[in-house]
Formats: sequence, C-alpha cells, structure tokens
Amino acid sequence: QVQVVESGGGLVQPGGSLRLSCAASGRIFSINVMGWYRQAPGKQRELVATIRSDGVKNYEDSVKGRFTISRDNAKNTVALQMSSLKPEDTAVYYCNADVLFITGYKNIYWGQGTQVTVSS
Repeated sequence: QVQVVESGGGLVQPGGSLRLSCAASGRIFSINVMGWYRQAPGKQRELVATIRSDGVKNYEDSVKGRFTISRDNAKNTVALQMSSLKPEDTAVYYCNADVLFITGYKNIYWGQGTQVTVSS
C-alpha cells in the first residue's frame, strides 16, 4: 500500500553536515504530517522534527537551529538538512508519514531507517 524510504545517512565528522531524504509512495491521497525520528543504541526512539502539510514545523530542542525540515507535498517527500552535527546526533534516523487515503482511512507509516554516525 504505502512505502516509506529514507536515504542520505552516513559517516560525518563533528561540525559537519548531512542531508536526509524520505519519499512516501503508494495510493496516497495526502499526508498530514511527515517527520523524522531517531534512535540511538540503548535509548528510546525520539522525535527530531515534524512538518505539517501547511508548512508548520516542530523541532526537538537539541536540534533546533541546527536542523531544518522541509517537504514537497506534491511529491510526498520530506528532507532533513542537518548541520553542526554532534556525536550525540549519532542514531538510526526514521522517517514517518501520517497518510490519508481517498477513503478517509488514516495510518502512520515508517521507513526502515538510515544510519547517521558523527565521529572524528
């Protein structure tokens, strides 16, 4: 039905930048909220940033000012531009999409995750 795929993860030095991308595909009518979450070893998955279809954004405090989330409603894509990266940003980053179908049914879909490692 719906596939959510992330890309762009990798190894970067502290202070560096990285851009993550995510695309949702399938029989999608619209997507209310798209977001990025992350999970580090031994920790719970946490919200990083979200963006509504009207462009309203929300950021976790530790990434505010360093990360920027954006989306293209027509393409059902969302991106996360990360700068001034810190070792504590190391985690698997997951994309999610709150999908509305033409029938009115709604569901949240998750990507498989992409690894981001910040290390010197």
